[in-house]
Amino acid sequence: MGYLTPDFMFATYRDLTPAYLKERGIDVLIMDIDNTLAPYEQPEPDECIMTWLAEMQAAGIRLAFVSNNNRERVELFNQKIGIRAHAKSGKPFGKTLRRVIRSYGSDASHTAILGDQLLTDVFAGKHIGATALLVPPIKDKTTAFWRIKRALEKPIIKKYVKKHPEQAAH
Repeated sequence: MGYLTPDFMFATYRDLTPAYLKERGIDVLIMDIDNTLAPYEQPEPDECIMTWLAEMQAAGIRLAFVSNNNRERVELFNQKIGIRAHAKSGKPFGKTLRRVIRSYGSDASHTAILGDQLLTDVFAGKHIGATALLVPPIKDKTTAFWRIKRALEKPIIKKYVKKHPEQAAH
């Protein structure tokens, strides 16, 4: 269960601040896109996302997108931002995450992974020794696969929130 338990939960990505990251010695933030920053059907970042990312960068946080989605989706979303971005990343496996961290000359202990899924984002972050940050999905898919995946996550999140009621984001 340890690899599936986030280090912290936020109600939304906007609640994650540069101060929170800096207090924990984190200078690299690797983010999922879909259902973490924007719903699947939102092809480009809105003004709120752009402002939040600019605040992170102004504070010296180095950013990257690591997504399991396709290259076209990731490149379109990143077009106006221009940060490091990796599609078809193979999360929860950590190869791409490690490559991003090394490219910044950092290590996992100074890195946070932000995502909406325990079985990919949180597991990947915890597995490589990074701080794993979770937000609830913005708009979940309703296919059988996603319903099963979320059902598997539910008891872990429920247990986490019970231990950390101040983080009750769901």
